[in-house]
Parts: sequence; C-alpha cells; structure tokens
Amino acid sequence: MAIWDFVKDAGKAVFGKAEAAPAPSTPSADAAAPKADPDAETQRKVAALKAELQSLNLDAGDVHLRLRGDTVVVESRGADREVLEKLILAVGNIQGIAKVEADLPDDAPPPVFHTVTKGETLSAIAKEHLGSATQYNAIFEANRPMLSDPDKIYPGQVLRIPAKA
Repeated sequence: MAIWDFVKDAGKAVFGKAEAAPAPSTPSADAAAPKADPDAETQRKVAALKAELQSLNLDAGDVHLRLRGDTVVVESRGADREVLEKLILAVGNIQGIAKVEADLPDDAPPPVFHTVTKGETLSAIAKEHLGSATQYNAIFEANRPMLSDPDKIYPGQVLRIPAKA
C-alpha cells in the first residue's frame, strides 16, 4: 500500500464535535462519569467520511474505509484508477486526516498530487505542472467533484494533476 501525506489542519470539517459528557459536579462524580468509547468515535468518523464520499458521488457501495488515528485506509475493488485517486483526495482533504493509504494498480506511474500553498492559483499550478497557465481547467476537471469553482482552492489542499495531453 502506498501512503500519501496531507495537511491535517487544513480541509473540510466533516467530523463535527462528539457529544460532550456532562461536566461532573463533584470530584466523586468524576470517577462515575462515563468514559468515551474510542470505537464509537472511530465509527462516527468513518460514517462521516462515507457520507462525504456519498455527497461527492464517489462511493458506489464498494468503498471500504478504516481509520487508524489520523490515517485512513481506502479500499475499493470496483473503482478505476481515476476514481481511486479522487477517493484518496476526498478523504485526505478532510480536516483531521494526515495520511491516506491505498493500493493503486502497479502498471501505471504514481499519481501526481500538488499541495496548494498560500497565494497559489490553478493557473500557476497548471503552468508549473502542465507547462501552460491556460491548462488550469484540466486541473479543475481532474479534481471534480471535490472542486466546485476553480477560484476556490485553499492552502494545504491537495490536488490531482492530470497527465499532460
């Protein structure tokens, strides 16, 4: 499995806040306070990730996600390479996720991903990777449905760079 790094503190917030237990009123109540179930919290976060994939129409029902701390393992038997790359980016660009593990077919070169820095535009990224600023739309299209507008990228976001035409 390959591992891709993401900016943990950047991205869409989908996890929300877990239900907070009521604050204990006395020191003796602290011992009786219910402990948070880490498995329930992990399941809640995985459900939020799956809901995000479904909202982007990237989950045809064959996507399996496992969460280990701030790392997501993505498995999908039916997805082609383009969809797998989009799955990696869709879950990696979630606030709180630092790494994504996934298996991509061995018969192709590794994907080219670019982490947006402050002040960058799709045009500048296109010029750097594709040789022409006018190719910004190719990057925009390669990152649909995660991008809805070519002007709405943010520092820390990781984008898919398509192969040169």
